[in-house]
Amino acid sequence: MPFSETQQNQLKLGAKEWGLDLHPLAIEQFTLYANRLEEVNKTFNLTRVRPEEYHTLHFLDSLSLFAVLQPAPGQKLLDVGTGAGLPGLALAIAFPSLKVTLMDATLKRLRFLDAVIEELGLSNAATLHARAEQKVGGAQFDIVTARAVARLPQLVDLLLPFVNRGGAVIAYKTPTVDEEIAETRPLLPRYRATLERVAKVTLPETDIVRRLVLVRRAR
Repeated sequence: MPFSETQQNQLKLGAKEWGLDLHPLAIEQFTLYANRLEEVNKTFNLTRVRPEEYHTLHFLDSLSLFAVLQPAPGQKLLDVGTGAGLPGLALAIAFPSLKVTLMDATLKRLRFLDAVIEELGLSNAATLHARAEQKVGGAQFDIVTARAVARLPQLVDLLLPFVNRGGAVIAYKTPTVDEEIAETRPLLPRYRATLERVAKVTLPETDIVRRLVLVRRAR
């Protein structure tokens, strides 16, 4: 089913809860993204989420980053293990001045994302075929994100090498992340990093709770 007007309105209202006013063009781009994702998902399993829930479980979940961090114009973001482009492509749509790189090890996913990026006319998003373990590019990103990629201790070792001084890792986690946090704290000094914030976010129109873990490198 096509992305409905009701979903568009709920997406716009939900984003406002985090101080994000989505431009009409962004709503159009999210609509096209959702429709393309639904089409491709029929033959290539990119997501288990039902199309009628894309606006909450995919898009608003991705945009919940804005509840804990306001990116500055021109900052560079790396989304590791991006899969269907989440959260990275959603963030690129919502924040056009953010320069987003979508990293994944699966070429089929990246070909889908390349096609969507071109169709949406996004000049601030690009794909990168690599595994995080390869440490491609070095510490050049202001923000590095990961959603449903690995446990937090593994994420710290995978993601912090990509973060520049003063930059941040944001891990999208579940409410049961406390044990992972305890395991992660001893690992942070080797990267001159600190656990800056753990935010509890409830996705609009749902009772689903997300915990966002923000780890920052020292300047």
